[in-house]
Amino acid sequence: MKRLISILGMVCILVIISACQNDTETKIGQEALNTEESLEEKSSIDVQDDNENESTENDGTEPDDSNSNESESNDQESNNTSESDEQGTNDSNNSNETTNENDAVVVDDPTAMDVVVNKDRKLPEGYEPPDLTVPDVEFHVVAEERKYMRAESANALESLFQAASEAGHQLVGISGYRSQQTQAAVFASNVERNGREHALQYSAQPGHSEHQTGLTMDVSTASNDYALTESFGQTPAGQWVADHAHEHGFVIRYPKGKSHITGYGYEPWHLRYFGESIATEIYEAGLTVEEYYGLVE
Repeated sequence: MKRLISILGMVCILVIISACQNDTETKIGQEALNTEESLEEKSSIDVQDDNENESTENDGTEPDDSNSNESESNDQESNNTSESDEQGTNDSNNSNETTNENDAVVVDDPTAMDVVVNKDRKLPEGYEPPDLTVPDVEFHVVAEERKYMRAESANALESLFQAASEAGHQLVGISGYRSQQTQAAVFASNVERNGREHALQYSAQPGHSEHQTGLTMDVSTASNDYALTESFGQTPAGQWVADHAHEHGFVIRYPKGKSHITGYGYEPWHLRYFGESIATEIYEAGLTVEEYYGLVE
């Protein structure tokens, strides 16, 4: 009897041990399952977050730097489609005017402060002005190159901007020097967008741009959205520039109502340096540069 009881006790102990082992295994298995499910959920969350981030980056809410820079460049390009020498004549008498490179006069002294460049007069091939420097003024430009001017005109621009500031007008430099290569790209882009006939009416061919002389700066203001538009001439700053630019050696190169002479429309933002004496004479006589130098037939 005692032996039977002992055997039954051993069996009970084994049953209990087995039950405990099964329970432990069940718990371990459930914990493992829970852990895997957690990992799957975490993985799903991570994937979802990544998709959300990708969606956010692509939906324009928080554009990446490259998109932002491209947008800024396109905005600056849109604002500057009217840059000097790119704004053509609106005079119907000149609607068929073209530049014949074979008939263009190549200027004798491109470094002269009073050099005249227009549709009939061009700079020597590949001309690069000497003593280019960056004037100490505020800029809003689409390319570093366009900050440059020749030293004398750069100093004069600083004087002009300072005087404007004292009068309550904060001028901003938009476009100064443009190399022949840059102008060639500007002209080619205009041809591609609008056709050659249109481009010849509204854009300077390389070698014919005043910007290549290093003596020109297009100006605007923040209040005018940095735009180069005819409306700038009606702003207080634009009117001040028209009245006082000559005191610092600059003229409005393409005045209103003179497109049949200059070959380009009204550009109140386009300042060309000639020196105070010549600029004052041109201003007081109410002449275009072409008329002042007797280049009108």
